[in-house]
Amino acid sequence: MRICIFGAGAIGGLMAARIEAAKSAEVTLIARGPHLAAMQERGLKLISSGAETVVHPRCVATAAEAGPQDAVIVTLKAHSLPSAAVQMQPLLGPETAIVSAVNGIPWWYFHEIGSAHEGRRVESVDPGGEVSRLLPPERAIGCIVYPAAEVAEPGVIEHGYGDRFTLGEPGGTRTPRIEALSAALIAAGFKAPIRPRIRDEIWVKLWGNLAFNPISALTCNTLQELTGDPGQREVARAMMLEAQAIGEALGVRFAIDVDKRIAGAAEVGAHRTSMLQDLERGRPMEIEALLGVIVEFAELTRLPAPTCRIVLSLVRARAKAAGCL
Repeated sequence: MRICIFGAGAIGGLMAARIEAAKSAEVTLIARGPHLAAMQERGLKLISSGAETVVHPRCVATAAEAGPQDAVIVTLKAHSLPSAAVQMQPLLGPETAIVSAVNGIPWWYFHEIGSAHEGRRVESVDPGGEVSRLLPPERAIGCIVYPAAEVAEPGVIEHGYGDRFTLGEPGGTRTPRIEALSAALIAAGFKAPIRPRIRDEIWVKLWGNLAFNPISALTCNTLQELTGDPGQREVARAMMLEAQAIGEALGVRFAIDVDKRIAGAAEVGAHRTSMLQDLERGRPMEIEALLGVIVEFAELTRLPAPTCRIVLSLVRARAKAAGCL
């Protein structure tokens, strides 16, 4: 199986290093700048649980160099996808799957959803439908990322915790392509269960991110500080309850309650959310895929989301002031 990692940062690097070490697929990374140069010169180093592994996967700068693939795992931030979709075209053969390992609601969300909303576009992540035009939803496989990792320096990935990548076809079926992908990831040492209701798991992860990420960007607090402060915790809880009602109106089933989800976030400890890290580094933040989409879905379902609307307005203003749009 030919797998390309498009966006070979922390998570993409972790996946590529494990796949290459296990030889469970032919893996190619598309990267750029010093990170690409370091991997081409010295290989890709993975530091995990105190052990160091150096592998030498194929690393290229463009999709044209990589050529058509069986699966393309996209590990970019959602706001990068519209421009990346253009660059990805040389990777796409007739049967190439696009594995969206991206936080938030994906562009393919209403594909094969089995409701009156079938085929609807998610404007927050697919403005003007350009992503769907270039990456047709029928190519998509859902992937929820649970590990934490970071690029310690060019060519070096530090794996913090987690080893699960939950997979699911939009229509809930077990296809040969998703079974092959799952097998390649499992052989590489990951957990890669295939779920028939992938949207339920998308929402459980999003449930925390839609609240904790923007609040942390507004307060500069870690998850430990945020969940430990009664005021911030209550704002997060209100946002999550609004989102839960919206998700349920769209057919989502929440397997846990809101307080258990908040408790799970608190257990992570003094973690700086990805949105806060982007703010500190002057990079665009994942506002629309995590929270803008909730307000979009509130309008679709005609449900109130006053707290989400207020926090969305504030975090957009914060991003504009910081130059992180």
